[in-house]
Amino acid sequence: MNYIDWIVVLCYIIGFLFLGRLFKNNKNSKDYFLGGKSFGWFPLSLSTIATQLSAISFISAPAFVGLKKGGGMMWLTYEFAVPLAMLFLMVFLIPPMYKAGIVSVYAFLEKRFSASTRILLSGVFQISRAFATSVMIYTVALILTSVMDFPMWQTILIIGIVTLIYSYQGGMKAVVYGDMIQMIILFLGIIICLFAGIHYIGGWENFIQNIDNQRLMAVDFSSMGFEEGEEFGFWPMLIGGFFLYTSYYGTDQSQVQRLFSAQDLPTVKKTLLFNGLLRFPITFIYCLMGLVIGTLVLLSPEFLSVIPADKPDLMIPIFIRDFLPHGVIGILMVAIFSAAMSSLSSAINSLSAATVEDFFNREHKLSDERYMRYSKYSALFWGVVCIVLAFFTGDIAKTVIEAINKVGSVFYGPILATFIAAIAFKRVNAIGANIGLIAGVSINLYLWLFVPEVFWFWWNAFGAVVTLLVGLFVSYLYKNDSTNKNTRIHFGSFQIDYFKAIILVAYFAIIVIISSSIPNLF
Repeated sequence: MNYIDWIVVLCYIIGFLFLGRLFKNNKNSKDYFLGGKSFGWFPLSLSTIATQLSAISFISAPAFVGLKKGGGMMWLTYEFAVPLAMLFLMVFLIPPMYKAGIVSVYAFLEKRFSASTRILLSGVFQISRAFATSVMIYTVALILTSVMDFPMWQTILIIGIVTLIYSYQGGMKAVVYGDMIQMIILFLGIIICLFAGIHYIGGWENFIQNIDNQRLMAVDFSSMGFEEGEEFGFWPMLIGGFFLYTSYYGTDQSQVQRLFSAQDLPTVKKTLLFNGLLRFPITFIYCLMGLVIGTLVLLSPEFLSVIPADKPDLMIPIFIRDFLPHGVIGILMVAIFSAAMSSLSSAINSLSAATVEDFFNREHKLSDERYMRYSKYSALFWGVVCIVLAFFTGDIAKTVIEAINKVGSVFYGPILATFIAAIAFKRVNAIGANIGLIAGVSINLYLWLFVPEVFWFWWNAFGAVVTLLVGLFVSYLYKNDSTNKNTRIHFGSFQIDYFKAIILVAYFAIIVIISSSIPNLF
């Protein structure tokens, strides 16, 4: 990087610090954590997608597609379950929680079960989200270190401190509108890398002639994921992915908080629909980018020689450093900063909301002044925690994006099952829900440590099923539990928008057909 790149990066950082000050006048929880419930579907949709279109997507997914042994376009199977998960959320999970008028999604569980269930789930979220966020910070630090020759510890501190300052000041409005800007910048970075890669290969036709055909296979209907080396089969990705995405978008505070910020329920449904439709095209584009640059690696021994064999995630940052001109490098560094800040700011704000709402203001007795003071203290606390944890993460899996998904898959299924039990199973009480959750997480940890041949995407489904079964069994044994069952929602009260449902189901079929046809398209 030279002075031109540094000017671009510094202007970006200063701009986002100003954004935090622009939205600093938050008076209460509705302002700080929900943006005054003033958002329409468009900014919320872009904000939601921006969190997904992170540094992890920009760097690690293309490395999987283009370079990692055993990788390829099968990464697209991550998207198969998204439209179906959005439909389930739209019809079943989100409406009763939105109508409850809560800030923390875990407050819904206290209404149905008990304070212990709320605190347990909130604690699980806070630990898992802080850990996953630290992995994201590590990823971006790894990227910037390789390009700018900064020591890792300095890079982590720069990322963390800059993001902490603007999210600490601006709350949810800074997060959502910042995400909108960051998504545009990051998508621009993907397009730049894609076309630059095609240029250095010698054009599209040369790319087609030299592509590794084994990396074109995206869908494997034969692999069930129960034997060593069986990964990314159609059924584990569809079934496990359904539980993962339903849980992530419907029970994870970092995502649901955006939906709670919507101005009304129709806005929530439009946000979910838009997210279900837009994720696949974006994923396809950055997977194609990975395929192009991976082909360039095969054609350039010099390029291949500078990528460490054990760190395929460095493929994109080294490409940026060695193949792009100054000024453009600065823009790509801004794109990476955008990705990191989007993920971290969302995490800080949601962790702060869960901490204050679930541990300090459960009975709603805090004054607005004390509430805001606690909120900003907890935002500061979680920002520091995520930064510190970043120094100790990063080597859980061969690529960082797998590390984050593994951590999430331990918890997502059991958490989702607890919410499903709260809404649909009248017989499940607080004791059953709590023990079921612990059992579900425990079975996933057991599979991780002792049954490595089971593909980790299955953990989302297995953990959910175990949580529900154990919850029902324990609730049967302890029938005298005084759990409030009045918040149970009857299936007859669900309202299905058949037009949106048909769109999402048809879209699911379309993306499966497109992915299956990729070997014939190149």
